[in-house]
Amino acid sequence: MTSDGKILILKLHDRRLSLLMNDNRILSASVQHDAAITVGDIYIGKVQNISRNINAAFVDLGGRNLTFLSMNDAVSAFVLNRKPDGTLKIDDEVLVQVDREPMKTKLAGVTTKLSLPGQYAVVGIRPKGQKDGVQVSSKLDAGRQAHFRELEELKQISERFRLIVRTNAGTLEREEALLEEARTLADTLAHILEIAASRTCYSCLYQNKQDYVSFVENAYRSEFDEVITDLPEVYDILLDPCQRADIPLRLYEDSLLPLYKLYSVEQRLQELTDKKVWLKSGGYLVIEPTEALVSIDVNTGKYEAGKDREETFYRINREAAEMIALHLRARNLSGMILVDFINVKSRERETELLEYMRTLLRRDPIPARALDMTALGLMELTRKKVAPSLAEQLK
Repeated sequence: MTSDGKILILKLHDRRLSLLMNDNRILSASVQHDAAITVGDIYIGKVQNISRNINAAFVDLGGRNLTFLSMNDAVSAFVLNRKPDGTLKIDDEVLVQVDREPMKTKLAGVTTKLSLPGQYAVVGIRPKGQKDGVQVSSKLDAGRQAHFRELEELKQISERFRLIVRTNAGTLEREEALLEEARTLADTLAHILEIAASRTCYSCLYQNKQDYVSFVENAYRSEFDEVITDLPEVYDILLDPCQRADIPLRLYEDSLLPLYKLYSVEQRLQELTDKKVWLKSGGYLVIEPTEALVSIDVNTGKYEAGKDREETFYRINREAAEMIALHLRARNLSGMILVDFINVKSRERETELLEYMRTLLRRDPIPARALDMTALGLMELTRKKVAPSLAEQLK
């Protein structure tokens, strides 16, 4: 566990922020907006239109909330107003879960593959053709993976639903909390499926937890040792889940020094919206999101190369890779990302840098990958889109 990792939940300029901070840096951030629909909510929606050329259906959740559904999900769809046949038709009433917030001109996304996440486990609908069995985070060691796969109660749940044991379960000394959470999630999902047939179209069958509760539950326990808030209503809601998970929770009440000033939140957020990011070596990054992709340029800056220029450039590139991984997560940048590292002549060094970046990205809670180097020497990265970037959230 870290010595100074904190989760802060506070208000700044009438917006509520959830921040994971460590070593005076923001590792992850979420800005709460009063949206009509929230990621994780489950609805009975109606298929309004189907576009074969983009392989998508447009699903109305009511209240002018039109959403985007990939037709690849059709085989898993729970169609409620007719006998399902593995296809979708206009006017079908279908069970969907919001899995992506609306972004700029893009609609919110939905999926028919329902899942309920907890702090230690995820319980969801098993995709057709997938065998039962407990799935365990690959970030846990082999011994812990084997132990969780053999727990009888988890095996029973996995016969009904897809069950994933999350990385956070590795912090538990005893598995009772995991078993209780998995049982509760499975019962909740079973109840949703049971009542769906008797509810009217556009009904919301499940509302996700408050954004800050999900933020705390989804954070790696190895990255923080305390949750601090200066909002009494947030403290009251977090008290029970934090006590159950044995997470220290503190209500900050110093009116002379607001929480956001104590942790220099405005300055830290400004650093995450600036184009230029300085490295300790004197080099710097230029991060420029565009409509199509995110471009990142690595520069030597003030750093003076010694006799061994190749070794100098490689060290700067490694430092830049660490900073890039941190900022992709903190800024919530996603999609296609191209990085122009400082050119090195050694193909071996280039391969080492690619492998190092892959290692760094595996620590990201959001799926992210380093794919390859292009013919022009650019490193290709991808990161899954699950929410708008931090800059967009702050607008």
